[in-house]
Amino acid sequence: MKIGRWTIAGLSVAVLAVLFSTVAAKHLYERWRCPRVWTRAAAVDSELPMRGRYLALQLTVDGCQSTLPSAKLAEFPRDYSGAVKPGPYVLRAQPVVFRANLKAANGRLIAVRPEGVENTEEGEWISAAAGAVCDQMQLKQPVHFFIGKHAPSPLTAGAELWVEVIVPPKGAPRPLQLAVKENGIWKPLKLK
Repeated sequence: MKIGRWTIAGLSVAVLAVLFSTVAAKHLYERWRCPRVWTRAAAVDSELPMRGRYLALQLTVDGCQSTLPSAKLAEFPRDYSGAVKPGPYVLRAQPVVFRANLKAANGRLIAVRPEGVENTEEGEWISAAAGAVCDQMQLKQPVHFFIGKHAPSPLTAGAELWVEVIVPPKGAPRPLQLAVKENGIWKPLKLK
């Protein structure tokens, strides 16, 4: 049996269609089943060579439950007698970068390090600047939100940018929609 050029091309297209359909089905399933959470974001310069309009977003992550590699890296709030009291800790003079798993809990994007493991290869990279409060850590790798060609820029001076993300069991969060909080007013953006 002789296989022609068109048969090979047709089979290649069919294989690609199956692969794309599988990825699309996975994303649709996760959109339906995985938790969603709103988190603060900051637009950063992207290094992607892609054409089109998109925002590279640096997501804020609550790392207060992250069990940092060493408690020596943090200053904990204390009461008048010097005892540690509940509250977010502040990082000392050096920045921190570590891997952690992400989850949605209590309306926040949370970073949780695997217990008892100092160096792990699983999870996403989390970073925090020196002197940062533990609930203001950041996802090191930005996520990308694509916007329509004729949509107005969502960023204005003095406004907080928020993004709703899906938190899959593994991998980076995926953005769904943007909102701006300005002067205490929350406004979801329509950018399609």
